[in-house]
Amino acid sequence: MTGYAEVPDEIVERLRVVCGALPEVVEERAWRGTRWRVGQRAFAHVLEVEAGRPPSYAEASGKSDGSVLTFRAAGPELAALSNAPHPFFSPRWAANVVGLVLDDDTDWEEVEELLVESYLVAAPKRLKVGDRFDGVRVNFRDECG
Repeated sequence: MTGYAEVPDEIVERLRVVCGALPEVVEERAWRGTRWRVGQRAFAHVLEVEAGRPPSYAEASGKSDGSVLTFRAAGPELAALSNAPHPFFSPRWAANVVGLVLDDDTDWEEVEELLVESYLVAAPKRLKVGDRFDGVRVNFRDECG
C-alpha cells in the first residue's frame, strides 16, 4: 500500500492495452501511479492527484483531484498541445512533456494516438524502422468494453 490515491483500474487498463501493444515496452510502478517506458525512457505516466498532491501536478493541471496522464510530444504537435486549453496542460519540469486530465469527457481514441506518438518520440531508432506504426490502432471498445 502506497498511502497515495490510486488511479482507477479501468483507466490503467485502457492505457495498458495501448502501451502493451508496442514493442519492448515495460510497465512499472512509478513514485506515484504507473509509467510505461521503452528502453530507459518513459513515454507515459498516469497518476492520481488528490487534495492538491502532488502539488507540481495539481498546479500544472489546474486540478486538485483526478487522474492525469503525461506523455512526450515533439515538433508541431508539441507546440499545439503545449498551448491547448483544458484538458491539456504543459508541465514545467520537461520541455517535451505534455499533460492530459483524464475524465468522463476523455477522447480515448485521441489518447491512443498520443501514446503511440509519445512512444515514437522516446523509442530508440532501431524500433522505429519501417512503416509498422502507420495506422496503428487498438480498438478500445473491443479491448476495454
